[in-house]
Amino acid sequence: MPISWSRRFRAPIAAAGLMALLSLPGGDGAMAADEPLWPDSFLTRVEALALIQGLNADLLASRSATLTLEAWCRTHRLADPPTVVAHLDRTVDKPATAEQRRRLEVADDEPVRFRRVRLYCGDKLLSEADNWYVPGRLTVGMNQILDSTDTPFGKAVLELGPTRQTFAAKMLWSPLPDGWERAPVPASSPVPGDDAGPIMVPDALFEHRALLFTAGRVPFSEVAEVYQRQLLAFPPPPR
Repeated sequence: MPISWSRRFRAPIAAAGLMALLSLPGGDGAMAADEPLWPDSFLTRVEALALIQGLNADLLASRSATLTLEAWCRTHRLADPPTVVAHLDRTVDKPATAEQRRRLEVADDEPVRFRRVRLYCGDKLLSEADNWYVPGRLTVGMNQILDSTDTPFGKAVLELGPTRQTFAAKMLWSPLPDGWERAPVPASSPVPGDDAGPIMVPDALFEHRALLFTAGRVPFSEVAEVYQRQLLAFPPPPR
């Protein structure tokens, strides 16, 4: 049975809008004053999907999420200077589970520290991350940096020559519904420049869980990262 674009496309728009209303601060669905608004059209949704999937692929292939986000920030001019910084939440502690200790290859009595951060480029929130790491596999200097500063974890441990192995990845939102590529675009679909409202983007776009290894393939950290809507806080492509 052919897919009805009208039914498959408009319902997710409403669902995305409702999600945004519920998840944005204050629940009023308003974007931040300095965030460019992407008009809600088929073309801009395709462009947003391509950008999200491209960044997702770059992160999956990268050695450092921090450096990949910094490159994204620089390319899309999210801030000047385009530097990613970590804001630590020191009020939260989550002990490593038995399964996480197994993945990190540590004994039950070996210390595993926890770090929760929000990564920003300027005032743009790019990701929220939980990080469990083995301090005994880092240098004294690295541990001092992590204990006393807001330096992003990926920058603090660069001397280890880290590599990432993602073991779980999930898209949390898509600008287009499943099967969109098999449905005809309705003649009534707004085009950029029409008086269409903005795309209502929820806070969370996609999430990754990954292990970090030293150059000698020794696991030293597990991260759980949720990537945020302000990654798209730049003007849509010019027409």
